[in-house]
Amino acid sequence: MKEAQPPAHLADDPELDSVFTAVSSPVRRDILLQLTSGPRRVGDLASRYAISLNAVSKHIKTLESAQLVTRRIQGREHVLTANPHSLLAALAWMKHYEQFWNERLDALAVLLESPEPPPGAKP
Repeated sequence: MKEAQPPAHLADDPELDSVFTAVSSPVRRDILLQLTSGPRRVGDLASRYAISLNAVSKHIKTLESAQLVTRRIQGREHVLTANPHSLLAALAWMKHYEQFWNERLDALAVLLESPEPPPGAKP
């Protein structure tokens, strides 16, 4: 069986690193989830968490660094919008491993369903 190689550009991709870092936190994942229903003001998002506004701001900066959210300033208010396009690199990386495991699990299923032991197998 020929092994599929991961896309070379994903092996050492700073964008991919920042996306995985950003989604490694439950708070940041929840912020992204909140933004999927539409733009939100930073203050409204921050009020959901039992952490300081400064801590929420640091989480938001991590999401911005990964380009997962964009910020728009309207007067004194900062409004965040989700930018799911940045998740595409992570999706491509995961798709490679999905294919990798599907091929191995399919081969295992064939082996388990075979009435004959494979050549060279010891009883």
